[in-house]
Amino acid sequence: QVQLVESGGGLVQPGGSLRLSCTVSGTIFGIYMAWYRQAPGKQRELVARITTDRSTKYLDSVRGRCTISRDNVASAVYLQMDSLKPEDTAVYYCNKYPKTWSWGQGRQVTVRS
Repeated sequence: QVQLVESGGGLVQPGGSLRLSCTVSGTIFGIYMAWYRQAPGKQRELVARITTDRSTKYLDSVRGRCTISRDNVASAVYLQMDSLKPEDTAVYYCNKYPKTWSWGQGRQVTVRS
């Protein structure tokens, strides 16, 4: 059973930055990885994904403000978020893409003044 542990996040003012990290208990070699988020009252959505050759794709609303990266040796995935907006407030999760493992706890990101 793969375990996902997200870290980082927290409270930030609009325009601020945060970095999320995710460590995976198993290997991520050969696996597409992604960050997802779920805002209150909304369905979980794909924020960004990164392929095995580090090609990336982003949700339209975060493109240009977020950067996903990976470290296969460390079995880790990262999400750098800049120019944060209140609408980015959500619980953020990492997982593989497109079929997911069981979800981790996620990390709360709150953007407000």
